[in-house]
Amino acid sequence: MPLSDHEQRLLDQMERALYAEDPKFVSSMAAVPHRLRQRRRLLLGALVLLVGVGLVVLGVASQLVWLGALGFVVMVVGGAYALTPTRQTLEAVDGSTQRTTGSSKRRFGKTKTASSDSFMQRLEERWDKRRHDDSW
Repeated sequence: MPLSDHEQRLLDQMERALYAEDPKFVSSMAAVPHRLRQRRRLLLGALVLLVGVGLVVLGVASQLVWLGALGFVVMVVGGAYALTPTRQTLEAVDGSTQRTTGSSKRRFGKTKTASSDSFMQRLEERWDKRRHDDSW
């Protein structure tokens, strides 16, 4: 179902405000390379996991306990590598590149500014007005 002209204008306005308010977030969401890195990481980890399974099977078949144990370790490493997020993925979710060390700084993003508060207030007012205008 397509958006009405009014809804499309509101969406465009919200998008422009988001670009103005937090360009780093917009660029991190628009950039696909971290997704490609995560996909490559998943495929490489799955490949290492399969090599580990092969080593376990080979170790059991040849009755070499050390080869089976090595295969198990390779499996665990491959699975852990495939399933842990990359640093870029964590930064995209967290929004900051700094690590906190017990300080009282906010972890997620910047502090709210007056322009962001007023923007949100305007959106809430429009939403309330729209809800009350459309009510039965």
